[in-house]
Amino acid sequence: MGKALAMAEFTTVSTGIRAADMMIKTAEVKVIEAEVVCPGKYIVLIEGELSAVRASVDAVKTAFSDKLIDSFVLGNPHDSIFPAIYGSSEIDDRRALGVLETYSAASIILAADIAAKTSIVKLIELRIARGMCGKSYMLLTGEVAAVEAAIEKAKSEVKDGAMFLDSSVIANPDDKLWETII
Repeated sequence: MGKALAMAEFTTVSTGIRAADMMIKTAEVKVIEAEVVCPGKYIVLIEGELSAVRASVDAVKTAFSDKLIDSFVLGNPHDSIFPAIYGSSEIDDRRALGVLETYSAASIILAADIAAKTSIVKLIELRIARGMCGKSYMLLTGEVAAVEAAIEKAKSEVKDGAMFLDSSVIANPDDKLWETII
């Protein structure tokens, strides 16, 4: 099995820390992030072989279902996910701007992976529940049609879990806007 990325998002810090411990003990996974995000939620982001990652997430979904907000498991995540999470994406070619906002941290990473795999777009940033009362958003750029297709596909996927909040596509953002958001 190949590399995988997963997240579990919990309503409380104490449950999140217990879940992180359980994920590590369940299978051979690496914790990338385990931390508090707004408004006092706790996220655990892990990577490893797909079967190990899936086993870890399944274990905490079963054990802590009453405190679980959202989760995902991604096999072969798109390469642009990590730079976007850490705000280190380099954007040389500014085109259309796509924005998608969700109610959870887990759903924005899933949406970003779907968007990046749908069409030729560049992920700019994933803002994961920090300073936003638990909401998250992503920014991406590319040709107008590619950005529209990526946003629509991502929106349709996260809408199923009722995590979609809003989205927009700006065909030709002003340079001053680009300077502000990048």
